[in-house]
Amino acid sequence: MTSVELFRALDKKEVPSPLFLYGEEGFLIEKCWRLILDILLPPADRDFNFDQFSAQQARTEEILDQARTLPVFAGRRLVLVKDAQHFSADELELFLPYLRDPVPETVLVFVAEKIDGRRKFFQDFKKFGELVEFKKLYDNQIPGFIREQARQSRYSLTDEALALFCRRVGNDLQEIQGELTKLFAYLGDRPLADVDDVRTIVSDTRIDSVFALNDALGGRRHGDAQRLLGRILDDGSAPLMVLTMIVRHFRQLWKCRESLEQGTAERELPKLLGVAPFFIKGLLEQSRNFTSLRYRELFELFLETDFSLKSSGAHPNVLLTGLVTEITRGGK
Repeated sequence: MTSVELFRALDKKEVPSPLFLYGEEGFLIEKCWRLILDILLPPADRDFNFDQFSAQQARTEEILDQARTLPVFAGRRLVLVKDAQHFSADELELFLPYLRDPVPETVLVFVAEKIDGRRKFFQDFKKFGELVEFKKLYDNQIPGFIREQARQSRYSLTDEALALFCRRVGNDLQEIQGELTKLFAYLGDRPLADVDDVRTIVSDTRIDSVFALNDALGGRRHGDAQRLLGRILDDGSAPLMVLTMIVRHFRQLWKCRESLEQGTAERELPKLLGVAPFFIKGLLEQSRNFTSLRYRELFELFLETDFSLKSSGAHPNVLLTGLVTEITRGGK
């Protein structure tokens, strides 16, 4: 079962058991087990029927005793075991007899950052329960995640508002959820968020300015690029961070240019570049402003600038100003 399939099952109030949730995306894992808790037990029933354990502190016998205990004045019991990556192989195997003969009224959920799928416990777990991985979302999956969170709250965003939201917030799901909560509170009864709403609530002028700088560099607009660079540095942004984001942008442009020359269909570019579809038009236009040879020259320059920022005594502002001039050379 995938994480998407699990959430679909939970939407129908169907809770598989036992469950083992693991992976890098801790935000979604917590969201998942909290949703399970809400499905199984109202707050009034949780004192006697919801048990949380940590693998670093609890004994397996103690956990199994609770799993085998029938619920008190309720239909179900939830036993949650966190940090399960700290169990030894021997400790995990102590759970196998229970997995083969579980208490139907108990939902047993393990949570871990990672697993060793070669262990006997995990091979057997697949036979008796659901082993569900929560992978870190790629950048091009973030817009879909935001739209789904908005849908669940009965809101939506225009394409332009969504693009701005993604640019300002980034890909940290916890931060995304926090900013969406603020945005929905601001909207009130209005179901649709537009660009002005996002601009009012979600403010990150430094990151927004770096994206504007990249647009100016990709468009070879020398004056705009120098002005934006000055503003960013005056605001206190770290020169290495600015260089990193410039390099990332030009890596996408170069890959876009090469993909087109190799005959890649435009509809395949979002997945290939790891970006949302509504960013593709701008990347396509900018990618054509530089030849393949020019991209190679620029990446040599990026490497030199990175080395100079880390080791030379030259002023960072001077180095970046020179870099911007070289990138936009020949532009208006």
